[in-house]
Amino acid sequence: MAGQASPQQGYFAVSNSSAASLASSPNATPSPFQSTPTGDPGHSPNRPSSLTASLSGKYHLTADPTEWGVDISRPEPDDTLHDPRRDKKSHNVFTRRGILNVGCIALLAAILLGLFLGYPIAYHLTHNNSTATSSALVNSSGQVASMGNFGLIDLNTPKEFYKIASYHDPSKEMQLVFSDEFEEEGRTFYPGDDPYWEAVDMHYWSTGDLEWYDPAAVTTRGGALEINLTHFDDISLNHNLEYRSGMMSTWNKFCFTGGLILANVMLPGTTNVFGLWPAIWTMGNLGRAGYGATLEGTWPYSYDACDVGTMPNQTSNGGPPAALNTGKDGTALSFLTGQRLSRCVCPGESHPGPVHEDGTYVGRSAPEIDMFEAQIGGPDDAHVGQVSQTAQWAPFNAGYNWDNSSANLEIRDLTLSSQNTYAGSMYQQATSVVTTTNQDCYQLKKQCYAVQGFEYIPGYDQAVCLPSILSYAFRTNSAAVSWTMRAAAAGADAATEISARPITQEPLYILVNLGFSHSFSWIDFDKLIFPATMRVDWIRVYQPQDKINIGCDPAERPTAAYINTYLEAYTNPNLTTWHDDYKQPVPKSKLNGGC
Repeated sequence: MAGQASPQQGYFAVSNSSAASLASSPNATPSPFQSTPTGDPGHSPNRPSSLTASLSGKYHLTADPTEWGVDISRPEPDDTLHDPRRDKKSHNVFTRRGILNVGCIALLAAILLGLFLGYPIAYHLTHNNSTATSSALVNSSGQVASMGNFGLIDLNTPKEFYKIASYHDPSKEMQLVFSDEFEEEGRTFYPGDDPYWEAVDMHYWSTGDLEWYDPAAVTTRGGALEINLTHFDDISLNHNLEYRSGMMSTWNKFCFTGGLILANVMLPGTTNVFGLWPAIWTMGNLGRAGYGATLEGTWPYSYDACDVGTMPNQTSNGGPPAALNTGKDGTALSFLTGQRLSRCVCPGESHPGPVHEDGTYVGRSAPEIDMFEAQIGGPDDAHVGQVSQTAQWAPFNAGYNWDNSSANLEIRDLTLSSQNTYAGSMYQQATSVVTTTNQDCYQLKKQCYAVQGFEYIPGYDQAVCLPSILSYAFRTNSAAVSWTMRAAAAGADAATEISARPITQEPLYILVNLGFSHSFSWIDFDKLIFPATMRVDWIRVYQPQDKINIGCDPAERPTAAYINTYLEAYTNPNLTTWHDDYKQPVPKSKLNGGC
């Protein structure tokens, strides 16, 4: 019963009532904490209240354990937790429970390492089998690129085209370093969709284009790349523009320095209706097409000297006279803001490098070489389809007149090709030849394909070859080079006091687009048929076997660090100028402000 000791335990539980009876037993000693009754004359308001007295009365025990009413003559048995001999015992740590604990911890650590270290390494090794600078294969919507292979050479490229002879020197063999056959149906080129190509989403304002470039306009169908220029009745569905088309490039993903690039192309529209502007072209990786801030002061320079050619408007101290009055209609020759990354840039200023042995920076830029820009030409009563094949330059010769002597310019067939009457303007100088195309290889004609391309050798002493390999040439199993320009054609010019301009040594990326603009051609809206479609069967890049140089960040012309430093300019097309819009300083120059 409660309140009685158990002879087996040596202790018993005490209820409130038993505690009270203990406290009031005859043998109990009065506690100094017990309260005096309120009616006692000795009561003081500073003494404990009756509540305190009641509590202390309930739970009071005397100091002598023998008076508690408990048998304390026998020791109670010790449990394991309170056994004083517990810490003196020797134990074996290799128990089953200990081994399980350690094993579980080790397994958990292995899982975490595998998840956060092993898996990323394994994924990188098994999926990153190219030398391109980007390998993002999943876009923001979770779609996976369906190219079928991610190597630089498309697995669908026939083996017989892995090596071909150089057009510049047929005794030399060229090796395939990049190809895309566009065989996979329904490919898309939104950011992240493809390892090498990316379509832009912007208005190409710099040339006054009438269309909005949208990735939705670029796809693959029937074994070819397809870019569609379409008309919108409701402009609210197309950024308030009536037309939509596409432009894609390999910017900062695949670049090449020197070599041969070829493309098999069906041109849009037909051969006698003006207006369309299809093109395949290349540009130096330091400039991103459509991103104006990156192009100001870099395009279309190809220059590695420190002289007046690097200055704004190609002038210094009021001269030379040729820079003041040999432009169009006797006006200023150049409206360019100057070469921003020139050889004149002061040491320590922001510059992508590298550095010459004399300590000066290598002049850097974003030059342009056009494989083709298609146009309509010929007499008014006999229009024909043509392509202009052009290298763009800065700084400029006086009057944009380059040295087109027979030693520097060779046109193979004057019945098909002629020097372009357009030689430049205040923003660019052009060395260009116009060639008549195969008139069947158009969207609204027989829909065949014709090969276009160019081969170039970087530097000052070699040649840039712009072959237009037309399909009719293959009927005799021979390929035709339309024209060749030697590097001396862009030599020094005494009138403008500029030095020689090298055939570009910058890493070039590839662009493919279809647009139209009043700045390029008269547009015959009444006869144009929409959608206008440009198709590309394949694109292939070759280089000499002993001069393989691919990648957008070569040691001789690095770009990655500079692009990463100013990444906003390369990703925000709304930044149209370097200084006024992007708010970045122009590097100090020895000739422009001093060091």
